[in-house]
Amino acid sequence: MNDLPTGTDQGPRHRSLTRRRFWQFGTAAAVTVGAASLMRGQFAGAADTAAASTAQDYFDRAAERSGDNPILTDLVAALSSGFTVPHPTAPEPLKIFDDVAVVSIGWVSATAILTSDGIILIDALTSPTDAQRTLVPGLQALGLDPATIKYVVVTHGHGDHFGGAQYLADTYGARVMMAPADWDALAAGKQANAPTRDLDITDGQELTLGDTTVTLHHTPGHTPGSVSPIFPVHWQGAAHTAMLWGGTGLPTATEDKRTYLASAQNFSSRMKRTAVDVELSNHPFCDHGLERMEELRGAPDSADNPFVVGTSDTQLFMKVMKDMVNGRILLDQESAGSATTATAMAATAPHTARCDC
Repeated sequence: MNDLPTGTDQGPRHRSLTRRRFWQFGTAAAVTVGAASLMRGQFAGAADTAAASTAQDYFDRAAERSGDNPILTDLVAALSSGFTVPHPTAPEPLKIFDDVAVVSIGWVSATAILTSDGIILIDALTSPTDAQRTLVPGLQALGLDPATIKYVVVTHGHGDHFGGAQYLADTYGARVMMAPADWDALAAGKQANAPTRDLDITDGQELTLGDTTVTLHHTPGHTPGSVSPIFPVHWQGAAHTAMLWGGTGLPTATEDKRTYLASAQNFSSRMKRTAVDVELSNHPFCDHGLERMEELRGAPDSADNPFVVGTSDTQLFMKVMKDMVNGRILLDQESAGSATTATAMAATAPHTARCDC
């Protein structure tokens, strides 16, 4: 996987929460875990206004905002230095909304947006084998026809997201879409299973299929061409608006982290303008996604959908993300400063004659 360091541990287990309780665990400064829950969408302003001058200040603020909320604590973990990607058991495919299905291999997922004229697929898993043996039968198990996939939107140019795209293009005639910067990177890198260059994604592009319009926003940082969609969804007939952050793992270079931070700031503003109230991820270990799928699978007729978290709390998700990125940027600077100081001290230290007798 190119997104984050790989590993084999299963990661922490989180208790299941209903939607009513998920976002009651949003943090408040000076309120300890286990104290009276906040009302949905509320949290104390101290964490917003307190000055943050060190990396640890930002990490502490992210932890305060997250409290005991497993969606947010998963995000904090995924954006922490040294995070190891878990490889949980793949879930059975599931329609998480009336018009959205998820097919996953556990640590990475493909999201199918179901329109009146076919499927817009967000990402395509890791390989042609995944597409043939997991994605296609997964859609069929939900009563969906993979031959109706009209577009494959690749959120960024890493193999775990584009790996099955060319198989779908060759087999069903799907058009493959990616931002120009990542098409260019694939051409230069000659990565295995890279799709043939097809359609470019422009920033803010509206992709309409049938009765559904998906807006594709450039959110570079994770890669130069990362893209995050915003699109309408429905649960038991009620309309909602979803976002899917296109690339979670932080890049190595500090300047790329700054680009990531600017993207998060811009995207959160676009989310606010469009009243996004659903948070989704293509890596379900980043947002408690697998656990929410199982909660929904266990109560398919519930009016509460655990992916509907509300407009205030999708913004809270982005605030935690921005705190963690700010912290990682300062951590880079602090580490660089420490290294410079150590080098200067070594250069000016008195030299002691050495005897080899």
